[in-house]
Amino acid sequence: MILSRLAETIYWMARYIERAENTARIIMVNANLLMDLPKGIAPGWDPIITITGSTELFNEHYSELIERNAVKFLVVDKLNPGSIVNSLANARENLRTTRAIVPAGVWESLNDLYHYTEKNKTKGLSRKSRYEYLTYIIRSCQLITGNISSSMSHDQTYKFVRLGRYLERADMITRVLEVRAGNLLPKVGEGLQPFEDIQWKSILESLAAYQMYRRHVHVRVKGSAVLGYLLLDKEFPRSITYCITDIEISLRALPNNEASLRTLGRVQRMVDQTDIRDIDQQELNEYMNELQILLGRVHKQLAMVYFQSEQHKKPCPTEAESVAIKTEEEEDAA
Repeated sequence: MILSRLAETIYWMARYIERAENTARIIMVNANLLMDLPKGIAPGWDPIITITGSTELFNEHYSELIERNAVKFLVVDKLNPGSIVNSLANARENLRTTRAIVPAGVWESLNDLYHYTEKNKTKGLSRKSRYEYLTYIIRSCQLITGNISSSMSHDQTYKFVRLGRYLERADMITRVLEVRAGNLLPKVGEGLQPFEDIQWKSILESLAAYQMYRRHVHVRVKGSAVLGYLLLDKEFPRSITYCITDIEISLRALPNNEASLRTLGRVQRMVDQTDIRDIDQQELNEYMNELQILLGRVHKQLAMVYFQSEQHKKPCPTEAESVAIKTEEEEDAA
């Protein structure tokens, strides 16, 4: 078994890289969506702050939720632990302490990406150059992920890379669906909103899923089909089912995995047994909240078994993880 400190740092490195890529993509897609929709229909930037679980923190430091404030907070703000710049800085720091176990090219690429984001912060804030800046981040994160996959030994250390990557990815899928899809689904007794096809398309694009959806799902972009694809598809790397399957494969290669596997099994049963054809907004919110709580519990179980400490994880828990911790404390008290 590898050292707990090593397992923890490599796990969080993978989570931070995945988080930076995901955040860059949802910002870019939201900016494009605002241009595609009429002013009265466009959702603004509030949903993106909500997706990242940072509403309270944003309100502490900004008086108005306008585009420039939201983009600054999400991209370069040092006060936001989940900003892109902070995520890459944390990924770099975790990798710096464990450079000997990953291919040299991974460190070089991550170090270059970190310095690029720091030196070009103004590009990320400018409408004119934001697309170039965010695209560079997304492609660089994908390059790093591909380099790890193709040139690092697929041993126990690599299993923690995959655990971090797919837990972070599954968490982001639930957040995007809860906020963006939840706002699109009708409340009880209400009809669907106009321009829903454009907005469902943006959900797919936020998860890099639009092209594969069109290839494999032979219906127009609509709510139930999008939800089904992002929840149940076994071959698309950004579906919940795929992420859970990959997490399970990695866990089964590690000792003392019983508690994590049981919780993961609950997640998969929830996904398999849910009928999403007639789900409404409230039901989807409750469903995604429960998935986030269970994914947070998987993380906590991993930390208890394999990690030395929680000191150099992300500086503060996400809202879902906070709920998971609170729920477990209540269960223990009962």
